[in-house]
This record gives sequence, C-alpha cells and structure tokens, in this order.
Amino acid sequence: LEYADAGRLKVKINCVVMRGTNEQELADFVRLTADKPELNVRFIEWMPFDRNAWNDDQFLGYRAMLQELAAAGLKLAPVVAKDPSDTTKWYRAEGLLGRVGFITSMSEHFCGTCNRLRITADGKLKVCLFGRDEFDLKVVLRRGTGIGGDEDDEEGGVWDLDGLIAHALQQKNFSLGGHDDMYGIAGGENRPMILIGG
Repeated sequence: LEYADAGRLKVKINCVVMRGTNEQELADFVRLTADKPELNVRFIEWMPFDRNAWNDDQFLGYRAMLQELAAAGLKLAPVVAKDPSDTTKWYRAEGLLGRVGFITSMSEHFCGTCNRLRITADGKLKVCLFGRDEFDLKVVLRRGTGIGGDEDDEEGGVWDLDGLIAHALQQKNFSLGGHDDMYGIAGGENRPMILIGG
C-alpha cells in the first residue's frame, strides 16, 4: 500500500466475499481507499469451481454487498468504466479517493461484453472461465512451424495457431460457459481455479 500512498503505482486488492466468513470486513477494505487515489479494491462474488466446496449458503451477491456497505454508513456512487469490456462495476465512496469495484459473475453476469481469454499453465486456451472446453495451444506452439494441433479442421488438415484461436472463439457460449446460472456451474465439471490461473 505504500506505493499507492506515494502515487507511484496503481494497486489492486481483490477480495472473494463469502457470507459468514468475511462480509463484516467489506467496509474496512473500502475505507483503505480513503486517502489513496491509486488504490482499487474489488469484491468478487464467490464462484463455483471443482473442489472449492461452493454452496449458496455462503454466497453473497453484489446487491447484498452494497447493502452491507450502506449499513456501515458508506455512500457509494457509480463510476463510469473507461473500457466497455471491463468486468468490474466501479464505485467511489463519498469522501474517499480510491475506487471500489464488484465482480458480479454470478448475480449479474457480464458475458455479453467480456473479452477475456485465459491460457493455463499447461498450454490450454479457455475462452470462458466457467466453460469446460479447452484448446491445446502447446502442441501448435511446440511444432514451431505454425502448423499442428490435436484436432483436425473442417477441411481435414490441422490447425495453425491463428486458426485454432479463431475456432476456439467461435465456440464461446453466450453466457457462463454454457450454463444457465451458478447452480449449473456448480453441478458441472471444470478445473479448480488454482489450475486455471487468474
């Protein structure tokens, strides 16, 4: 935080919020931004992944977080995001300098404007955090010729890197990796977050 104090570096603190675990700390995190315009605090809705024991009893949605902060005497006003594909709903608390954001993946998904891709440590491309589909970039990259891949393309050849990425993007579902809601994600299969990266 000393770098944010000095204005030398933008600092981002991410907090995954779970009911009964840390919701009582929301206001304290927001108050960290009091005199730090370079500090951004983001509250992330708890998301279901393999082996994280997700359940809706501990889920605390964005609107409930806003209510917790209002009850603590904090007045938040929306801040317009500069990037239309920003995955965060930004606010600033009255009288405080830093920003406060909410990543509302479960309660108010932003899939229609999300342009995020992830490459896992083992070389797989995921076009959606919640999707099970993965596309193997490593095989193509290791061949070094721009030709390769495990999957045949429609013409019976093999994917080049650009073609495989374009194909992967075309497979992206409208929302939540093809699931209807957080319960569908919880009932599906996906890597644990620690194996996806982020």
